Amino acid sequence: MSNYTPQPEHKFTFGLWTVGNTGRDPFGHPTRQTLSPVEIVHLLAEVGAYGVNLHDNDLVPIDATSAERNQIVKDFKKALKDTGLVVPMATTNLFSDPAFKDGALTANDPKVRAYALQKTMNAIDLGVELGAKVYVFWGGREGTETDAAKNPLDAIKRMRAAMNFLCDYVRDQKYKLKFALEAKPNEPRAFA
Repeated sequence: MSNYTPQPEHKFTFGLWTVGNTGRDPFGHPTRQTLSPVEIVHLLAEVGAYGVNLHDNDLVPIDATSAERNQIVKDFKKALKDTGLVVPMATTNLFSDPAFKDGALTANDPKVRAYALQKTMNAIDLGVELGAKVYVFWGGREGTETDAAKNPLDAIKRMRAAMNFLCDYVRDQKYKLKFALEAKPNEPRAFA
C-alpha cells in the first residue's frame, strides 16, 4: 500500500453522481455501464472511501413509488452497514426536472417554488434518515441570466424566504443538520 492509497480515516467521500456517471454528454451516448447505488457503495468501500454523498434522485428516482423508495433506501442502508461507509452530506436535485427551467426556489411560478420546497423537505428527511450531518444547496438553475427573465431582487427575496422556511423546518423536526451553500459563479447561471 502506498502513502497515497485512501483510507477511511482520511475521510474521502464521493458523490453517487460522480462515480455513477455513465460518461454521456450532450453529443453522445453513455460510455460506461450503469451502476446501482448499492454497487457504488461497495466499489467505494473497495478503494478505501469513507463515505458517499448524494442528491435525492441519485438514490431514489423521481418517479419511484413509495414502496420502491422504501426498498431502495433499505438496500442502500444495508450496503452502508455492510461496508462501513457513511453519508456525511446530502442535497436535492433542483435542476434536472423541466419544471425547474426557470429556477426552483427562485422560479417566477409560485407552484414551482412550492414543489421545490416540498422536494427539498423530502430530500432533507432522506439525508437525515441516512445519517447526513450537512445539507448542501447548489443553486444550479437559480437566479437570472437577464433582468427580462426574472427580477434579480425578487429572486434573492425568494431564496431568502425559502432558506428561512427550510431552517424552520429543520428546527421543527429537531434535526441536527447544518446547511451549506455551494455558490459557484456562472455554474450555470450568470447571476445566481
